[in-house]
Amino acid sequence: MAALAAARTSVLDRVAAAAVRARRDPATVALLAVSKTVPPERLRAAVAAGLTLLGENRVQELAQKAPLVPGATWHLVGHLQGNKARRAVELCTAVHSVDSVGLAARLDRLVGEGMGPVPGPLSVYLEVNVDDDPAKSGFRPRSLAEALPAIAVLPRLRLEGLMTIGRLGDSAEPARATFVALRRLSDRLRTVQPRLGAGLSMGMSDDFEVAVEEGATIVRVGRALFGERPSR
Repeated sequence: MAALAAARTSVLDRVAAAAVRARRDPATVALLAVSKTVPPERLRAAVAAGLTLLGENRVQELAQKAPLVPGATWHLVGHLQGNKARRAVELCTAVHSVDSVGLAARLDRLVGEGMGPVPGPLSVYLEVNVDDDPAKSGFRPRSLAEALPAIAVLPRLRLEGLMTIGRLGDSAEPARATFVALRRLSDRLRTVQPRLGAGLSMGMSDDFEVAVEEGATIVRVGRALFGERPSR
């Protein structure tokens, strides 16, 4: 637990320093600990160390871990297939990877059936493929603008904001353009759709400081907290 507490402190210190550089309040940035491949016993120690907000990439892995890690709040950050939506709604308080009107409508319907872990709307982020990268999922910016009216009328979803993955490079800097583009897209869309929140889910272990400098409100950090994942 001591090592996890130290890792948490280190990441939060880096978040705070990046926020200060951008003249932001560090308290406006949430830390989501991405727990992919981390076993339940280690996650129980992580919760005890203060890492209570956990994110999983796959619904199957989340379903296995959630009953074994009391005190955690779960977000889904990976791609969500429609046939896994029911289980995701049962377990998660937020989904960061809504990438179609159909998926949004299905989540809204399931929340209406009382499937969620807490009453009230389900928090969602709309995933955007800002870089038009064929290897990434998510709305293209133009298609999101066209889809947003149909999503905004869904009453049981809380549109927290937008999510993206930064472009890869030899350093964190190449991701900056992605994060700037997402922030500007958010600004434009919110002028015409007030139900879209200002949240920006962006930044991972290699680039979260740049993401904070460019406006991230929640960073999805795994390796910087839990160490390298085991090779498959």
